[in-house]
Amino acid sequence: MNKKKRKIYIVLTYTGTVLSMLIKGYTKAEYSHVSIALDENLEEMYSFGRLNPYNPFIGGFVHEGINVGTFKRFKKTKALIYSLELDERRYKKLKRLIKKMARKKQIYKFNMIGLVACGFNKRIRRKNYFYCAEFVKYLLDQVHIDSNLPEIIKPMDFKNMSDLEIEYNGILRNYRITNS
Repeated sequence: MNKKKRKIYIVLTYTGTVLSMLIKGYTKAEYSHVSIALDENLEEMYSFGRLNPYNPFIGGFVHEGINVGTFKRFKKTKALIYSLELDERRYKKLKRLIKKMARKKQIYKFNMIGLVACGFNKRIRRKNYFYCAEFVKYLLDQVHIDSNLPEIIKPMDFKNMSDLEIEYNGILRNYRITNS
């Protein structure tokens, strides 16, 4: 029996913001942020990050987009985009979970303490608090995707997941042009 497959997208980015430069300086990693998208055009892309593109200190659950918010402000954002195939059941469960979080987004906060602790190879988990990598890992865990990701998670760890297919590597704002 041939089961329908759906793709999700793991989107690694580097904006060049002060926070991303600090993360990059400490981790020596090329990308400092990760998002998850439910569609090829990245119109249903979610993460934990800046709620206001001009204020790095207030963060939470964000519906991101190539030409909105932080990515609109930082036009030279670098991106590495992977796809991962899921069966229909897992895809629908993931989408429901994200939509539920979006409806209750006011209860979710950015886990700045957890992000700093991660830099010291420590994990500080707080209810309803996430930084970007924690959020994406949480979603994958909730839909039972065997990701083999570490408990103390950084954006670049997602590159090591099995079954990922590279879709794009370049400037994020050029992604749609490439895939049109």
